[in-house]
Amino acid sequence: MASRPKLSGIQKQALALYRGFLRTARLKAPEERRRIESVVSAEFRGNARDVDRRNFVYIEYLLRRGKRQLEQLRNPDVTGLATLEAKK
Repeated sequence: MASRPKLSGIQKQALALYRGFLRTARLKAPEERRRIESVVSAEFRGNARDVDRRNFVYIEYLLRRGKRQLEQLRNPDVTGLATLEAKK
């Protein structure tokens, strides 16, 4: 069995953020949970595909933004997650 490569600190932070979103989604209504999971998955996959892995400043910005969004989503009064489409 091949051993897994060690994850960097930023990779660990990104995985922890992703897991945090999924855990928080479990606390919401079933329909909203599926929507949150699909939005989060699409956002993380899109960033993994589109963002240069050496662009640490931008990755750190995305992590900070994600942490703020997660804190907002953890609020019991918040029922869902909104997304914005930015022009590139």
